[in-house]
Amino acid sequence: MSTTLIQKYNVPGPRYTSYPTVPYWDDDSFSAEGWKKSYIKSLSESNASEGISLYIHLPFCESLCTFCGCHKRITKRHEVENPYIEAVLKEWNLYCDVFPEKPLIREIHLGGGTPTFFSPENLEHLINGIFKRAEKAPSHEFSFEGHPNNTTREHLQKLYDLGFRRVSFGVQDYSEKVQKAIHRIQPFHNVAKVTFWAKEIGYTSISHDLIFGLPFQTLENIVDTIEKTKSLSPDRLAFYSYAHVPWIKGNGQRGFKDEDVPKDDEKRQLYEVGKQLLAKKGYHEIGMDHFALKKDSMYDAFQQGKLHRNFMGYTSSKTQLMIGLGVSSISDSWYGFAQNEKVLEDYYARLEKNEIPVSKGHILNEEDLIIRKHILNLMCQFTTSWDEKHQYFEELPEVLAQLREMENDGLLIIQKNAITITEKGKPFVRNVCMAFDLRLKRKAPQTQLFSMTV
Repeated sequence: MSTTLIQKYNVPGPRYTSYPTVPYWDDDSFSAEGWKKSYIKSLSESNASEGISLYIHLPFCESLCTFCGCHKRITKRHEVENPYIEAVLKEWNLYCDVFPEKPLIREIHLGGGTPTFFSPENLEHLINGIFKRAEKAPSHEFSFEGHPNNTTREHLQKLYDLGFRRVSFGVQDYSEKVQKAIHRIQPFHNVAKVTFWAKEIGYTSISHDLIFGLPFQTLENIVDTIEKTKSLSPDRLAFYSYAHVPWIKGNGQRGFKDEDVPKDDEKRQLYEVGKQLLAKKGYHEIGMDHFALKKDSMYDAFQQGKLHRNFMGYTSSKTQLMIGLGVSSISDSWYGFAQNEKVLEDYYARLEKNEIPVSKGHILNEEDLIIRKHILNLMCQFTTSWDEKHQYFEELPEVLAQLREMENDGLLIIQKNAITITEKGKPFVRNVCMAFDLRLKRKAPQTQLFSMTV
């Protein structure tokens, strides 16, 4: 990849799990009543045909990984499990009390934190509690994030019995030096053990999360990690760019110095070498930072133009309504976003008042909805189009000028009613999306809000 292009386009930018992005939400006009109207409308439009998704945030971790920018609570006290699950179930019941009909659940994802911090019995209580007020969609897909160091065979078996068929294990990198820097000591043996258990039990999609650009990471580390990963043959992989965001309070990124983190062309080389290795191993690039074997449902969804992206990441099926349960969780009704209280004590306090614990959000206007659709298309399919009646961006010279510059750099092709990102342009998909981001253009941040795009 051209060093000149990296220097030109490696700027701070969103990952576009939503549009508008969280820093550009209009909190002032957001209200609980507006959010309620938004999700009831979405439920009425989608429940019978596609169902809804649930993201359940389980925030507890026994130790802090210093690469992590997620909302979590570090503790070794497992007595926190029961009160938290009861709170999540209360939040779910508050939603169900408002729903006009019993929801049909298509997707559940348990994220964290560390979901396997919770005992198998408590996870069973959680899922059974959810389905006291809901039904499973016939083609449901339930998934969870498992920490290789504390995921037991009992965890895997219990969740399988509850309908879970997809599991994602956080690997990051197998180098001892890198693991020590990010405070995530995790031997290959532990990953191999849980991966083989999952296969024996019958999980149909096993994923490994890898990260490039970590402190002290070298090309040799990337090659070794991918070779070890291939020996376990996970069905899909996430190969994420490390988001170095030390300015975000409480994210723990203090276990190393800035100069220890690979930057610019050095970092991008880690990705390019990794990507080439994955292609040789039979993994196909799916969306941004994701790869899958042909047998995986993610590959089929990408080929059929059905890949979807939301706050849970990429999914092989789309639901219009996603309810986020638990502290800091974000919900998405397509027409609006809502984020729960980020502080655990505040989350509990709101539930004690019988309030859905939403603290901020955004209701999308007509312009937002148009841009959101185009950004989603670009992130999922590397292309977007519009019909003759909606030449929206031809009226915005600043958008077209930026896109034409990217076309001149070989990153995309502008057609009469469509834009397609080239193979050369795929690493810069976030930059292409930024060209459409009118809120970012109208109010450029005065301080760094986002990680670097390349």
